[in-house]
Amino acid sequence: MNKKDVALNLFIALSRASQWVNAVSDRNIRDHGLTRTEFGVLELLYHKGAQPIQRIGDKVLMSSGNITYVVDKLVQKDFVRRNASTEDRRCIYAEITDEGAKFVEEVFPNHVDVIEQSVAGLTVEEQQLVASLLKKLGKHAQEGYK
Repeated sequence: MNKKDVALNLFIALSRASQWVNAVSDRNIRDHGLTRTEFGVLELLYHKGAQPIQRIGDKVLMSSGNITYVVDKLVQKDFVRRNASTEDRRCIYAEITDEGAKFVEEVFPNHVDVIEQSVAGLTVEEQQLVASLLKKLGKHAQEGYK
């Protein structure tokens, strides 16, 4: 196989694996009434604390316009609240509510189990190796994108 075919095969395998692991994860998240992005924002706020809304998109790989919509949905569910910055009134923070924290504490452990099961086709050592290689691949692709 030539270099281009190897690269193409890697791209296809990576895309399919990602698609199926995400499908398993998404199904679990939907069972709890959230989208992947809503869950990602909620998990970010739970683990990292209040975040400026305009910076959340970078952390969950979404555009800022979509993040505003997602935060609105989480506010409606009483999982998140908005707070104005005390230093800069133009900056609005999203913060998880007690109800949102309770939800994450109840749902997140099972979600981790679902992800663990979805990647169990590889040994723990293989998972560590793949994670390391994918980080290396992602950094290289990111540098080439700039």
